[in-house]
Amino acid sequence: MPSLLDEAMVGVTDIARSTKFYDAALSALGLERLRASERYVGYVAKGNPAGHPQFWICLPFNQERATAGNGTQIGFRAADRASVDRFHAAAMANGGTDEGKPGLRPHYHADFYGAYVRDPDGNKLLAVCHDPA
Repeated sequence: MPSLLDEAMVGVTDIARSTKFYDAALSALGLERLRASERYVGYVAKGNPAGHPQFWICLPFNQERATAGNGTQIGFRAADRASVDRFHAAAMANGGTDEGKPGLRPHYHADFYGAYVRDPDGNKLLAVCHDPA
């Protein structure tokens, strides 16, 4: 079966600040840098350097200011609930803002354990584990 996503990308205003944030937050979920330049950084699951899906941060190619999309959210699958907790803690320690502390969200389903954050530019992110504790 084909994968739902090939890649996702969000615009940022300060590549160094955002790289620090994403290196820490995504490492907690088992992602690592795929490639980086002064304008963009890509991430992929550890041990899968040419794989997909990929997640990218970039200074917008049109050279206009990056803005967070209202209603836009990128969700990352976590291996377990502890990874969700580590993601949230790393995000908070590296310039993120809290949009929903780690915990169960039974209104989605009984085992939905997630945490919501915003990166330093306001992009909304979710780390979620769908497995029972």
